Amino acid sequence: MLQPRPSTNTPFVIGVAGGSGSGKSTVTREVLASIGPEMAAVVMQDDYYRDQSHMSLDDRRKTNYDHPQAFDWPLMMQQVQALCRGEPIEMPVYDFTLHNRSSKTITVKPAPVIVIEGLFALFDAELRKLMSLKVFVDTAADVRFIRRLQRDISERGRSTESVIKQYLETVRPMHKQFIEPTKRHADVILPHGANAPAVDIITTKVVSLIRDLDRA
Repeated sequence: MLQPRPSTNTPFVIGVAGGSGSGKSTVTREVLASIGPEMAAVVMQDDYYRDQSHMSLDDRRKTNYDHPQAFDWPLMMQQVQALCRGEPIEMPVYDFTLHNRSSKTITVKPAPVIVIEGLFALFDAELRKLMSLKVFVDTAADVRFIRRLQRDISERGRSTESVIKQYLETVRPMHKQFIEPTKRHADVILPHGANAPAVDIITTKVVSLIRDLDRA
């Protein structure tokens, strides 16, 4: 594993985008495994959904969580910039069973590599300017749906009917309207999801770049 270097250096920022269930988390895990968890700060866009404490639970369920406006972009940008300056952040934690931001936060320390993972990781132009490498994980729609169905039932307490309804009403059309177009901003597109050869190329490149920075 690589050894941490001083946080005064400019971090290598990786954006990992793609549809729900595409394999973004797999790419992130592979990057962490290749360089060591202590070398990376991971920013999960899923935790930056807007606080909805002022809304009833029923109204929160009706929120379109697959639209860019569902996210707290100012907070996310502010915290990514802080990490780039070498400052720790308190990343919010989103409770998907309550459809609201929880009272808990996660301390994320600055690191040589910052990974920004999320549906809209490549959506915002200002956020893209901070990125050294932009990745889009491209996976077939049927595979993404099956993965989302399994995840939402097992991890988020959803019913099969509610997952299917949400997929047809918001997930699928929002993917076509907002997420798929961000592919054009990617430096690297991973076809067939997080396939091993493509991920290996990315992780090898990241390790090489960081070693070059360490020797500088």
